[in-house]
Amino acid sequence: MSSVLIDVDQLADAMLSDTPPVVLDVRWQLGDADGHAHYRAGHIPGAVYVDLDTQLAGPPAPDVGRHPLPDITALTEAARSWGVDDTSPVVVYDDNGNLASARAWWLLRWGGHRDVRLLDGGLAAWRDAGMRLSAGDTPVRPGSVTLRAGSLPVATIDDVASRGPDVVLVDARAAERYRGDVEPVDPRAGHIPGAITLPTAENVDADGRFHAAPQLRERFARAGVTDATTVVAYCGSGVNAAHEIAALEIAGLTGTLFPGSWSQWSADPARPAETGQNSN
Repeated sequence: MSSVLIDVDQLADAMLSDTPPVVLDVRWQLGDADGHAHYRAGHIPGAVYVDLDTQLAGPPAPDVGRHPLPDITALTEAARSWGVDDTSPVVVYDDNGNLASARAWWLLRWGGHRDVRLLDGGLAAWRDAGMRLSAGDTPVRPGSVTLRAGSLPVATIDDVASRGPDVVLVDARAAERYRGDVEPVDPRAGHIPGAITLPTAENVDADGRFHAAPQLRERFARAGVTDATTVVAYCGSGVNAAHEIAALEIAGLTGTLFPGSWSQWSADPARPAETGQNSN
C-alpha cells in the first residue's frame, strides 16, 4: 500500500485481516443531494456512509465559504460515529474518482489520523473486480478516536491574498469555471488573480484511477510545480482541492489547502477576480 492509495485486492485482504479498516463511503457530487440513497442501494460491505455537507464541513456562510472546515470537536464526534478508533486504519471511497472522498482523507489527516487511504478507482473499481455489494445502512460500533486540528497546513483567504511570487496558486476546478465561462453556484465567475488551472479530473484516468506517480509529477512540472515549489490549492469550496493535495502527494510533492476556496473569495466584492486563461 502507498501512503495515499489502496487497491481493491489490498482492501479485500485487509478486510479479512486481524485489523480490518473502517471503510467510509462519501457519496457526494455538486447538485446531487441523494448520496445516502445511492449508498443504501449498494455499497462495499461494512462501509459506513459519511455525509459531506454536515459531517465534513461546518455551517456554510459567505464569509467562510460553502464547505468550511468543521469544528474539530464535531469532526471527532462524527469520526467516532463511523467507528474510528485512534489505531483504526481507514479507507475512504466514492463513486466519482475520489473527488469527494478526498475531503475525508484530507480532514482525518488534518485531525492527526495518519492511517487513511483512498480506494483507487472507488466503487467502480470494486464492482469491476466482481466484488459483492451490500444494501441498507451498516450498523456501527462507536469508536473512540481523538482528533486534534492542525496536523496539515491550511491557507486562509488573507494568506492567499498576500502570497509571495514564490507561491503557485492552483485552481482545481473544471477549466470552464476557472475561465469564467460558467459559474453554477458561487457569486461570481472567474478565478483568483494569478492562479493557474489544474483540474482535478485530469489527475485520474477514464476509470477514475489516479495516474502513476511519474505521470502526475510530469503534469505538475509542466505547470511549474517542483520539489522546490510552495503550492496552495483551491477549488469551489475546498472539496476537490483535497483531491489535488492527494495527487501532489502521490507525485512526491506537497501542497496546502485553501478551505474557503472560490466560494469564500468570490463572496467578498473587495477581492479581485480574473477571467479567461492565465498566461501561465
